[in-house]
Amino acid sequence: MRVVKWTLLVVGAVVFALLMAMVAAYVATTRETAATQSGLDAFYTPPDPIPAKPGTLIRSEPLAVDVPGATAYRMLYSTQRPDGTPAVSGGMMFIPDGPAPAGGRKVVAWAHGTVGQGDACTPSRSTNPLQDTTNWLDQMMQFGWVVVSTDYAGMGTPGPNLYLVAQAEVRDVVNSVRALREFPDAQVGTEYVVWGHSQGGHSSLWAGHLAPKLAPELNLIGVAAAAPAGELNLIMGAQWNTAVGWAIGPEIVESWPVVYPDLPLEGNISPKGQANGPRLANECIIAAAIEGMARIDLGQEFFAVNPTNTEWGVRAGEQTPPPLPASMPVFIGQSTADTIVLPWPNAVLQEKWCKAGSMIEMLWIGDVSHQDTATTIGPAVVDWIADRFAGRPPTRTCDVAPPVSPPAGTPIS
Repeated sequence: MRVVKWTLLVVGAVVFALLMAMVAAYVATTRETAATQSGLDAFYTPPDPIPAKPGTLIRSEPLAVDVPGATAYRMLYSTQRPDGTPAVSGGMMFIPDGPAPAGGRKVVAWAHGTVGQGDACTPSRSTNPLQDTTNWLDQMMQFGWVVVSTDYAGMGTPGPNLYLVAQAEVRDVVNSVRALREFPDAQVGTEYVVWGHSQGGHSSLWAGHLAPKLAPELNLIGVAAAAPAGELNLIMGAQWNTAVGWAIGPEIVESWPVVYPDLPLEGNISPKGQANGPRLANECIIAAAIEGMARIDLGQEFFAVNPTNTEWGVRAGEQTPPPLPASMPVFIGQSTADTIVLPWPNAVLQEKWCKAGSMIEMLWIGDVSHQDTATTIGPAVVDWIADRFAGRPPTRTCDVAPPVSPPAGTPIS
């Protein structure tokens, strides 16, 4: 018994020591992150007043990342809220080192996926600015294209961040291209493509509709998306009572009432959700997802009811991109193994858009996570964009049926 007792004491001491080491490491990392972000605050502080002209490049500086054959910069530029109120967004520019061709370089506007709304989550302020760019950014530099990446207004800059609000996201994307054109070393022309992942896929699909009207001086010739948040009500209806509801729901609840003040929280968002939502919205997405899984295991749901059956569902319908006209080529890549943006809602999107006559090319892949979809299909996206810039006719894949179908009994409007 004495040996067992001492063994338990030793094991307990080791476990306690490990826990203390983990806590110490977490505290040190948190302090280091806070110090880093504090050092960046001056760069991301907007001037007073904010330039009234959308797409004004306010400031830029070199960004310490390794992109072969290119130089990276962070930037701050002016943009607009949906109501026309001036705002600022951070972002990044990736510019090839070689000389620009006659007529200027082509532009790819990258719209990132959901990362969380905190300053440290913001791509241009994060410790990993190149997330989701493996397999395609280097290739684009080799082609001599310029890539500009918005953070979205309210991420790393004064808020609010209007998450999954098309009228805000597309303004931020378009105005990043305008700001890029003010940077002397960019030497870009007017042709561009929008390419995005997840939330950024929502941005890119909506850009096909809104960008030509917002920036008629630019020539948008196509949009590409990896695992786009397209059919919002179908996604929400399937994920509202899962860990995804805890990871994504807080960002929606912090954003949509700004644009739709009539959206009620009581009766729609659970008490636990209301108490923890603002904090979780500012957590980086992995931490929010881990906490969400733990809360689901404890029987806690973020939403009190299925939001698609409420006014929230009406607004989700308004934020769902309709089919693009045949004149706007679109490329969509989707994994059948995606557990975040489930594959079958984008199968529904494919069938709807094909029926409506959209010039859509779908690439279905398997055994790839949601997080890895953009990097996996990156080379195919580069080839597709190269064809657009070369003026080659787009391909329509509507004769190939999606490999997945909605669950039986799923209501589809």
